Amino acid sequence: MRTLIQAFRTKELRNKILFVFGMIIIYRIGSFIPTPGVDYKVVQECVGTMKTASENFIGLVNLFSGGAMLQLSIFALGVMPYITASIVVQLLRVVIPRFEALHKEGQSGEAKLTQYTRYLTIGLAVLQSTTILVTARSGALFNYSCSQVIPDGSAWNLIVMVLIMTGGTGLIMWMAELITDKGIGQGMSILIFMSICSGFLPQLWEIGWGTNGTDGNWPKFAIVAGVLLVILIFVDFVELCQRRIPVQYTRRMIGRKMYGGSSTYLPLKINMSGVIPPIFASSILAIPTLIAQFGSTDQSWVKWINSNLANTTSVWYIALYAVMIVFFCFFYTEITFNPDETADNMKQYGGFIPGIRAGSATSRYLSYVMNRLNTVGAVYLLFVALIPTVLIMALNLNTQLPFGGTTILIIAGVGLDTLRQAKAQTEQFQYTGFLLEDVDHKEGK
Repeated sequence: MRTLIQAFRTKELRNKILFVFGMIIIYRIGSFIPTPGVDYKVVQECVGTMKTASENFIGLVNLFSGGAMLQLSIFALGVMPYITASIVVQLLRVVIPRFEALHKEGQSGEAKLTQYTRYLTIGLAVLQSTTILVTARSGALFNYSCSQVIPDGSAWNLIVMVLIMTGGTGLIMWMAELITDKGIGQGMSILIFMSICSGFLPQLWEIGWGTNGTDGNWPKFAIVAGVLLVILIFVDFVELCQRRIPVQYTRRMIGRKMYGGSSTYLPLKINMSGVIPPIFASSILAIPTLIAQFGSTDQSWVKWINSNLANTTSVWYIALYAVMIVFFCFFYTEITFNPDETADNMKQYGGFIPGIRAGSATSRYLSYVMNRLNTVGAVYLLFVALIPTVLIMALNLNTQLPFGGTTILIIAGVGLDTLRQAKAQTEQFQYTGFLLEDVDHKEGK
């Protein structure tokens, strides 16, 4: 809170914060503008009668779009195509040597990878918008419980709708980059954060208030709110934890000057993979559910999927979900953190870990440390991801919980990162205790 108050006192930071708020308002307005060709009245009736689990694929897309997907608005895809494209480009670094070479080039290479990410985002937006519209046209998007939401099913009308949704995705991507350049924080993360919060508080309040204040349960509301607060504090604590590996740099004579001789550390987070494992796991588990929607309800395989994989509290779903989270935790960390590259960079600049030889021995030591951290991180992700399921089973909640494991990780992670950046920018203009203790020295005054 003190950081935000200090930021508003500085004109430059206040303008950045107001700019971010303006972009958020535009983003939220676009989430309620229906795509031309959609029967908005029928869509609202469908959304009101449908309860979608927040941890399957449709629920994730709807979560990241702030509820815009089920309303079939111009921002229906939200930021999901960009997230998918970013993850795919990171994974392709292992397969395509050109991408790995660009990553090692520094800022110029990263700019090229960002350009590829934008192109892939538009391509995925075309594919996802087509899938959503075809699914909505067939009725599978709303579990066949609603009437026709797209009256005109002609090819020309669907093409126009696909172009509009794709253009909405491009606009969101541009807005996110503007927030990153001219605002505070990472633009795409802030838009995701606001999308989640837009449906978070109403759903939380619905547990206690119920429908028109008739069927609520305030004791359950208090339990859910208390558990949420404790989990958020726990997640913040773990996300800030680091395993600091000491690194010593030798003295080197370059010309007539002596360089090096300093001591520092290599910070390694407990949860290096972030929110990626729960997203991947829930998305893969949702694929059979999506396929089963196109099958007959009398078939045995459709019944098995609906009773085991479509139900987030079933034993099969919990077991597969846990196994996939552990797998993707190790898999994604293996891709994003390269011990050999880190050891080579340390050796190149004359750095070494005390007691460990430079080169291959350092790489083996870093791999050993990362495997231990990944084990703790996987247990931590399992705990956070399965807490909502435990609450549903323990409290017998018929309504959808306002948070899931993915939601908690995003809220805590984005909130910490944005506050950290705001504090760093605030310190550029205000220097507390630099000359005198407990005195604020403001630049330009």
